[in-house]
Amino acid sequence: MDYRFKILMVSSEMTPFAKTGGLGDVVGALPKALRQRGHEICVVLPKYSFIDTQKYGIELFHYPMGVRMGNKEEWCSVHRSFFDGVPVYFIEQNDFFYREGLYHDKEMNDYRDNPKRFAFLCRAALQLCLDRGFSPDIVHANDWQTALLPAYLKTLDWRNTVLERSASVLTIHNLAYQGVYSKTNYPYTGLGWENFIPGIFEYYNAINFLQGGIYYADMVNTVSPTYAREITTPAMGNGLDRNLRAKEDRFRGILNGVDYEVWSPEYDKYLPAHYSIDHPEGKKICKRALQKVFNLNPDTHVALLGVVGRFVEQKGYHLLAEILEELMNTMYIQFVILGTGDKHLENFYRSMAYKYGDRMGAYIGFSEELAHLIEAGSDFFIMPSMYEPCGLNQIYSLRYGTLPIVRATGGLNDSVENYNEYTGEGTGFKFWDFTTYALYYTIGWAVSTYYDRPYHMKNLIRNAMSRRFSWDMSAQEYEYAYLKALT
Repeated sequence: MDYRFKILMVSSEMTPFAKTGGLGDVVGALPKALRQRGHEICVVLPKYSFIDTQKYGIELFHYPMGVRMGNKEEWCSVHRSFFDGVPVYFIEQNDFFYREGLYHDKEMNDYRDNPKRFAFLCRAALQLCLDRGFSPDIVHANDWQTALLPAYLKTLDWRNTVLERSASVLTIHNLAYQGVYSKTNYPYTGLGWENFIPGIFEYYNAINFLQGGIYYADMVNTVSPTYAREITTPAMGNGLDRNLRAKEDRFRGILNGVDYEVWSPEYDKYLPAHYSIDHPEGKKICKRALQKVFNLNPDTHVALLGVVGRFVEQKGYHLLAEILEELMNTMYIQFVILGTGDKHLENFYRSMAYKYGDRMGAYIGFSEELAHLIEAGSDFFIMPSMYEPCGLNQIYSLRYGTLPIVRATGGLNDSVENYNEYTGEGTGFKFWDFTTYALYYTIGWAVSTYYDRPYHMKNLIRNAMSRRFSWDMSAQEYEYAYLKALT
């Protein structure tokens, strides 16, 4: 595409500054890919108190900046850094962003002023454009936290300003999180009560940020084609399926990409040995290293199953917990898990690691280094998600020759090709029913392939490692979305 866009991307997360999930990974990678394709892009984030300003070279850029919210003026400062050549602006307002967490406290309770915090972020991002004379073609919002941006662009008066011709794109990374809060927060947004009606911002007498964003956005997308289809159905639409269907050709799915400069076994800085599709020897060294970390029996011939994820209902790890003992007692396998979240699941997996000793290991918490080692050292990677907008770990697994075992939903279905036992083709193992039965027998199918059909395993691994889901491919899809938003 010859057209070059000016893009303002606004988000509550961006790797490496602040991340709780896939949103941070996307915003950390997509701007870089767009910049490499010739577009002018900048990102606006909150300046959370835990962000290391010295480490990332973050410096004061603009102060003071007044932001009109409801019937009052809020004041803030703006700081700036560069990440992979992309300017990143941090909105500093300590009353809103000087917190331990991004969205909730350590007891996992939502901050009560979340709607005000993120409404302010949206208005501050637009005010920065006005103050600095940046005229974006596209204002790219991400999830409910920045879903007010399309509404602000459409309902406020921007005549004779740099925002006069700006169009909006709203990316939904997870429809389950919609920003539903008491309507007492609505006046602070400054949007006017004429917009507080069903189908726009009113949702069962509460405010729904994402619903209003969907209504006003010039283009809406989510992060995989299958998930886009799924959430236009009543079964998976979380109450907004009708709203999404109403967007018609202004709603689409764009599969996330992967930053292969970070996730690639040829030069992964966290691995004890590197390997490739033509020189796979280093994978055995990674497997031994993984076994050593978890004090497992150092047997490179045993099938090793790995998990990295958040212990929340969506991810399906409660299904895995229900069959784990049966797996360990009926199959010759080793199992490692890295994750945190639900305390019952944390305690369960910790106790199973103690019970099964040199066959199972659990790390409750998060370690970037260990996450990479599990991807490289495992033979299979399990993702039994109830739903999965895109998922990235299955794509990482493919690159590392670690065959994914996934439920065929969302991006998992789009990125993994099911094993054909007759031809040996495919890149992983899928199941469709969200049941313990389906998960157990699919794991059994994968493990039996490992032991009984090694020639197929080699073919599956080569197929998996040859697949590419680059951000350059995804960036091209976003270019078409931007063009559509402007027409």
